[in-house]
Order: sequence, then C-alpha cells, then structure tokens
Amino acid sequence: MSDQPSLKVYYDALCPICRRDRTRYERWAGEAGRAVAWCDVTEHQQELREKGVDPQAALLSLHVEEKNGRIVEGIDAYVRLMRRVPRLKPFAWLIGLPGLKPLLRWGYDRWVRRRLGREGRLP
Repeated sequence: MSDQPSLKVYYDALCPICRRDRTRYERWAGEAGRAVAWCDVTEHQQELREKGVDPQAALLSLHVEEKNGRIVEGIDAYVRLMRRVPRLKPFAWLIGLPGLKPLLRWGYDRWVRRRLGREGRLP
C-alpha cells in the first residue's frame, strides 16, 4: 500500500459524535483504515478553498476526497467510506439506494443544522 492515503475525509472534529464515529470506523476498518486521512474542517479551511470547497459547506456535510482528487459529499461520501469495511458494506448499499438517499440527506441535514445551532456554530 502506498504512503499516500486513498481517501481524505474532511469532518467536524469538534463534534463528539463525529469523533466517536471516526474512532469506531478506524476500529472496524482495521488495515483499510490506514488508507484514510482524517482532516478537521476547521484546521484545513485554506486547503478546502484551494480545492473549490467552501469550508462552511464542509462543516455542514461530510466531504471525502478520493485519491484522484475528486471530492464527494453527503451520503455519497458516507457510501465511499462504508464500502471499505466489510461489516458496513450492506449499509453502504442501503443508504445509496436512489429512493432512500434524499430522505437520509434531508434527515442528516436537519440533524447537523440543529447540532451546530445548539453549539452556536451554525454558519
């Protein structure tokens, strides 16, 4: 495996739930987890801007950069991560279903905005 991560995940490291999910993911992913670089949105704002991503948008939705530089966000970003972990592959398939994706996105967006609002960090 190369030294360069095959995925770069931009996430909200100030969020306790997000940190817990990252820890769980790394534990479940095992060796595959080593190919994922976790980047705190608040610490990588300039890097995000250089890639054409508004840091505020990255705070509101998970963003994943693939090795080829392509950035995916939202439910598609979760699918990319989950496909790498055998126990999560069925969930990746499920949340990627066209009929379910918009509903999950709506719920996720509402949850994130409520959380950031409670924390006084809503952009």
